[in-house]
Amino acid sequence: QVQLAESGGGSVKVGDSLNLTCVASGSAFSPYAMAWFRRASGQEREFVAAISWRGADAAVYGDSVKGRFTISRDNRKNTVYLQMNDLRPRDTAVYYCASGTLSFFDRNYDNWGQGTQVTVSS
Repeated sequence: QVQLAESGGGSVKVGDSLNLTCVASGSAFSPYAMAWFRRASGQEREFVAAISWRGADAAVYGDSVKGRFTISRDNRKNTVYLQMNDLRPRDTAVYYCASGTLSFFDRNYDNWGQGTQVTVSS
């Protein structure tokens, strides 16, 4: 089983950038798709981005983050990243890393991290 650990969250201002990191351990990393989801307070979990084991040529994004967020991975380091630019208050949430089968749906991911908080204020 894969253990996932997110880092890089924080409190920023509107328009700022953050780069989230998720490190995987405990099992093979490369065959799995990796994804980022988020959950704002009182809201359902929302798909943010996902990337296949092959990398950037098979990455998908949620509509609310297209053009602002970029997902990438380094299979040698068992790490997936989420570069977030032009952050908005709407992006405030706990961000979760997940591994599984490439999909927009959280039910297709088997392993989840504990999450990292991102807060965007005006």
